[in-house]
Amino acid sequence: MTDHTTTSRGDRVAYDLYGGTGPALVFVTGAGPDRADDPVTARTARLVADAGVTAVVHDRLGRGESPADGRLDLDRELAALAAVLETAGGPAVLVGHSSGCSLSLRAAQEGLPVTALALWEAPLGGPAATTRAWADEIERLLDAGDHENAMRHYMKDMPPEWLAGMEASPAWPELARTVAAYRADAQSLAWAQQALEDGTLDVAVPVLAMYGTETFPEMPVAAAAIAAAAPRGTTQEMPGAMHSWEPAPMAAVLAELAKEHAG
Repeated sequence: MTDHTTTSRGDRVAYDLYGGTGPALVFVTGAGPDRADDPVTARTARLVADAGVTAVVHDRLGRGESPADGRLDLDRELAALAAVLETAGGPAVLVGHSSGCSLSLRAAQEGLPVTALALWEAPLGGPAATTRAWADEIERLLDAGDHENAMRHYMKDMPPEWLAGMEASPAWPELARTVAAYRADAQSLAWAQQALEDGTLDVAVPVLAMYGTETFPEMPVAAAAIAAAAPRGTTQEMPGAMHSWEPAPMAAVLAELAKEHAG
């Protein structure tokens, strides 16, 4: 059942809460998915709740049932995450997926009530200057209202068939407009890559950086870099493919992590 919370910036965020007792865990998706088209996260949340953990899945700003206009930047996204954490009932483990990893890292560094981070396949790697230039170009295109090219640029390093499938869809113009919600993702990835490069990542909570058994070669490298930069960082290979995890083994790891680091 969908509930809503309002952020300090006045944005209304939709979420589902699973369970309701025990330590808390909040999923932070990357660019693209909302609750309606993310059955893997929903299934994982149900399994985590069955294990005695409170799990929250929300639609990030500008997606699904969390409509938002204007400049959807990193500060506004963090305010939304702070509101969602409050609905979880206390300090929580954040589960970041893809660019949700960099959002989760920034949330922890900014002092949001986070007890641990579980990060799945952070898309980090390469020179920080390159990532910054990529993010700046996305912002330039968004500011110009050029959503189609902003989406193309956001996805330029992803498997080309992903973008080709979107462009072949009759809904392509509508799909392209959703890139307005990716500004925070681009900003957080640029920040995280710079923090890894210059040693300014300052996350004191435990960080578990994970990647799938069948994944892109840069994902284990990024996980190792995050674990090395975090004082309490570790890595773990998990069952998964094509940038997604398998719900049952993932839920078992997340439930254990939440219970170990209960807020």
